Amino acid sequence: MEKLVTTSWSLILLALFLSACGEYNWNNPYATADAEKNILYNVFTERPKHLDPVQSYSSNEIQFTAQIYEPPLQYHYLKRPFALIPATAKEIPIVKYLDNEGNQLAEDAQVSDIAFSIYEISIKPGILFQPHPAFVSNAQGDWLYHDLNEQEMATIFKLSDFPQTSTRELLAEDYVYQIKRLAHPRLHSPIYGLMADYIVGLSDYAKVLKQANQNQSDGKTYLDLRDYQLDGVQVVDRYTYRIKIAGKYPQFVYWLAMPFFAPIPWEADRFYSQQGLIQKNITLDWYPVGTGPYMLTENNPNLRMVLEKNPNFHDEFYPAEGMPEDEENGLLIDSGMKLPFIEKIIFTREKESIPRWNKFLQGYYDATGIGSDSFDQAVQLVGQGEATVTEAMAEQGIRLETTVAVSTYYMGFNMLDPVVGGSNVQERKSARKLRQAISIAVDYEEFISIFANGRGMPAQSPISPGIAGYREGKEGINPAVYEWMNGQPQRKSIQIAKALLAEAGYPNGIDLRTGAPLVLYFDVTARSSEDRSKLDWMRKQFQKLNIQLVVRSTDYNRFQDKIRKGNAQIFEWGWNADYPDAENFLFLLYGPQSKVRNSGENAANYDNAEYNQLFEQMKNMDDGTQRQLIIDRMVEILRHDAPWLWGYHPKDYGLYHSWYQNIKPNRISNNNLKYLKIDATLRAQKRREWNEPVLWPIALLLVIVALSLSPAIAAFRRHESSTAVRTASS
Repeated sequence: MEKLVTTSWSLILLALFLSACGEYNWNNPYATADAEKNILYNVFTERPKHLDPVQSYSSNEIQFTAQIYEPPLQYHYLKRPFALIPATAKEIPIVKYLDNEGNQLAEDAQVSDIAFSIYEISIKPGILFQPHPAFVSNAQGDWLYHDLNEQEMATIFKLSDFPQTSTRELLAEDYVYQIKRLAHPRLHSPIYGLMADYIVGLSDYAKVLKQANQNQSDGKTYLDLRDYQLDGVQVVDRYTYRIKIAGKYPQFVYWLAMPFFAPIPWEADRFYSQQGLIQKNITLDWYPVGTGPYMLTENNPNLRMVLEKNPNFHDEFYPAEGMPEDEENGLLIDSGMKLPFIEKIIFTREKESIPRWNKFLQGYYDATGIGSDSFDQAVQLVGQGEATVTEAMAEQGIRLETTVAVSTYYMGFNMLDPVVGGSNVQERKSARKLRQAISIAVDYEEFISIFANGRGMPAQSPISPGIAGYREGKEGINPAVYEWMNGQPQRKSIQIAKALLAEAGYPNGIDLRTGAPLVLYFDVTARSSEDRSKLDWMRKQFQKLNIQLVVRSTDYNRFQDKIRKGNAQIFEWGWNADYPDAENFLFLLYGPQSKVRNSGENAANYDNAEYNQLFEQMKNMDDGTQRQLIIDRMVEILRHDAPWLWGYHPKDYGLYHSWYQNIKPNRISNNNLKYLKIDATLRAQKRREWNEPVLWPIALLLVIVALSLSPAIAAFRRHESSTAVRTASS
């Protein structure tokens, strides 16, 4: 009983103590010591599969790779329309045109006269790679970690287990080495097929590497690409390299701002080729090595990933100019300041939107998107439909940033599938009408209203608004799905869709050949309850045609494998523009870019001879009337064939806390974390205010419990005293 009394009063005292401690946050998911540190807290939902720049091409991957790797060019953070500027390059390369004899041509030479385009890139001297064990050598110049024995390997489980790191200067040869890797036989670069059409000798180089790989002795995993010359890419000197392109390809300069063309040192390739490290998942896909502002120091893709400031990052400064409104919006306050501002970025994996939203409101995430279930709580429309934050959000100092995303979300049909694609002329005709019927039935106007809170517009083609080649108004609608009525596009009736379905051989959803209901299979990466609601809605859209839709949900990595192998019938995907040109959307349906056949980005495996010919013509042209007419015809073909259900173009809404600064969202420039800034002191203050524990009810409850026990305690003590007296008397 005495023990009970002691415990009760101890709990009371503890509760009273904690209630007096205003800075104690029971729900804080981070270490108390980090409260005022210069750390950005971010979120990711899907595990990145590839962090090797030769293979990485997904938005969930580039949010990491763009901060680590440095291609020669980048986009100006503030200027619109988007403008290329040097990153590691000294200047934007000026393309030179050559004829078949090697003679230089004028800048305005006819495309038919241009045999080759030459891009000569000079990089800035003195740039260093991040610290990494691959660069460590001993006094004799021998590499310390390139040939680890079993005993040495037994002590290594992650990259940080290596006791020493070193660095070296970035050289032109590092860029050349990475371009060669696009053709590596053991890697599957999604842009190899495209680049093989342009970079002189790349397709032949791939054959050379394939043969060399086959000739290697068993157990040897490293193929030293320095031993094999690529005709179209050459080192000029220590800091200069040259790329030779077949014909004219004006968009190639945009590729020089993407991680595909970032440098990879041969030492890292050699280091990561060790079988013992591969077995422990210590690879370039898991531990990148770059010259960028950040380096990956923790990779636990099921829980969290951490970027930390690269101590070797070279001098780069916040832009001194931007758009007219940038100064008013406070985006030029840090002009000329050295980058990056933030020391560490912690990405936490959140699969569900509600926990992510609640942690944002508590100040534990610095920014967030807005789910449909949180939209009304966060956003209100004022004036002429202008969006702003609600009063409750404004009181917390939360602000809203919006931007039209240069993106598209679509439903793709696998054209290699006999039902939705067709295997012969008659099947392909039937499948086309089936796809057109579905395109009409799936009401994306309703989808945008229900699930995106109006944040988007139905797509009429793959080309996003804001991209040269996009058409507005009547001439921009898809006549296979819409009619122009009263100055507005009007989706065709479900009766027209049903008539097309019957012409396809499925009247009222019944297969005339078998008499069985038509069943189609839909592959997605659903995660949350909101995703399940979307899938229920999608099933209802197909039910309008009496088509049974079977949903097959999986994680993103498994989904990508299914698409790559052609094991999906219908699938849902999206595309963020790599660069601001229509070609970057239209190449997604270019036949030689087939995902199954050539590991390209044509996930629908669409292949139309006329479209392919027009694409090859269009891609080499400068913007102008002639190019626009060709784009218009290409879009016309796509609308008729309907390899995609065009889906919608989103409008991005983001919420940012008052301590998060220098925000100018976009989806073209991905290396933006270096420009961002955190007021950690203000954040710590707000977290304390918003999350101060209220413990007095617990203390009161414990007092009540203790008081309720008092009679029993008193009786027990009287009993003990009486027993002691009797014992003494005896």
